[in-house]
Amino acid sequence: QVQLVESGGGLVQAGGSLRLSCAASGRPFSWYAMGWFRQAPGKEREFVATISRSGLNTYYTDSVKGRFTIARDNAKSTVYLQMNSLKPEDTAVYYCAAKSAIWDVIVTAEYEYWGQGTQVTVSS
Repeated sequence: QVQLVESGGGLVQAGGSLRLSCAASGRPFSWYAMGWFRQAPGKEREFVATISRSGLNTYYTDSVKGRFTIARDNAKSTVYLQMNSLKPEDTAVYYCAAKSAIWDVIVTAEYEYWGQGTQVTVSS
């Protein structure tokens, strides 16, 4: 079992920045590929970014490429999502997720563990 707790959400003006954090506890953090997802009101949850076990491999959905950066600190069992140049359409509840992985690969689906989410609101 892995427990995930997100933090860092809030209200920001368009063009601003936020950094989300997700602290993990339970089994060794380095066993897991990590991802960030988001769900806007009335929409399905969508993939945002993922990072491999070591942190060497990352992947982003097209709409956030060049603006968001995913990173992890295995010593602190924490994954981050740095969000710059925020737009109103980035408004959503952001969730971090973990998936056990044998290899150092990126994962975009079938995550096993989820956090409770943190609200990000971008005003125009």
